[in-house]
Amino acid sequence: MNLQTVRSSVDAADATMVLLRDLIDYAGLFPPAALAMTPAVANYDAYSRSEWNWVLGRFIVPAARLGEFEEAFAGLPTPTPGFPSCRLSVLLSSDPIADVARIREFHQRVTNSVSGRKVIVESVEVKVTNAGEITRISGIVPAELATYFEVPLSGCGECIAAVGGCGRRAKIRTGGETADKFPAPESVIEFIRLCAAARVPFKATAGLHHPLRSVHRFTYQPESASGIMHGFVNVFLAAAFLRAGMNANLAVQLLEEQSAHAFHFDLDGAGWREHRLSRGEIAATRRDFSISFGSCSFTEPIDDLRSLHIL
Repeated sequence: MNLQTVRSSVDAADATMVLLRDLIDYAGLFPPAALAMTPAVANYDAYSRSEWNWVLGRFIVPAARLGEFEEAFAGLPTPTPGFPSCRLSVLLSSDPIADVARIREFHQRVTNSVSGRKVIVESVEVKVTNAGEITRISGIVPAELATYFEVPLSGCGECIAAVGGCGRRAKIRTGGETADKFPAPESVIEFIRLCAAARVPFKATAGLHHPLRSVHRFTYQPESASGIMHGFVNVFLAAAFLRAGMNANLAVQLLEEQSAHAFHFDLDGAGWREHRLSRGEIAATRRDFSISFGSCSFTEPIDDLRSLHIL
C-alpha cells in the first residue's frame, strides 16, 4: 500500500501508529508561529483532547517562561477524568544552573497543586558548540531528566561521542526561516549515522512540518520565500533504515525522496522502494533512537498526513 492509497483496514492504521506515536513535540511558542503563551498552551490542550492526541509529544517551553506557562495552564478548563498529563521539554539558557533550579521549583509547585492536572518535565534541551560544554552541562542536569544537546553539524562526531559518553541524547536542527538553515541531506544522514554508531538517541527540530520532502514557504507570511524542506517521514524512516544497516549513500537517496508512491506501509512493516523494515524494527527505533521532532504547528503535519491518507 502506498501513501496515496486510502487506508481501508484497521491493520494499516495500526502499522502507521508504530511510526507516528508521540512523534510531534509542539513548539507553538517559536517561529514561524511565535504564539503568545496563552494561545500556545490552549492549542496543546486542544490537541491533547483530539483524535490525533496519540501523535502528540511534549510541549516545548524555555526555562525562563515556566512561570508564565504555569499561569496559562492554570487557566485551562477543568480536565475530565482520565485526562492525560501535560508533558514538557524545557529549553535551557546559557545559565543551566539557574534553569535547573527553576525546574525544581516549578516541579515542586505543580506537584503540590490541587488543580487535578498533572504536569511532568520529561526532558531538557540545550544548544552547545563543543564537546566540553556537553560534559559540563551534563554534570549539572539531574540524571533523571532526558537531556538533548543540539550540536553543530560541522564536525559533529566529537560532540556525539561526548553525548554518548555522558549517557545523554543529541538534537539536530533540520530547518528554519531561511534556506541556509536547512542542512544538506548528506549532513543529516551523517548526523543520524554517527548517532546510530554511538547508540545515542536523538530528536530533530525546525523545518519538518511536512511528511515528505517538498517545496514550501519558509514562514507563514504571504511574501515568504519558498524552498525545499526535509520530510519527517523521510527522516524517521531513514533513521530506522540506517540503524538496520543501510549504507549512507542509499539513506541520502531516501531522505531526498519526494514521491509518495515510493513509500509503503502495511501490518508487518514499512518500505521505501524495494527496501523493507519490519514493524519491530520501526518500533525499536522510535522507542530507543529516533525519539521525536519539534514543530511550531501540530495541525499542519496532521493535515498533510491526512491528505496522503496516512491518517
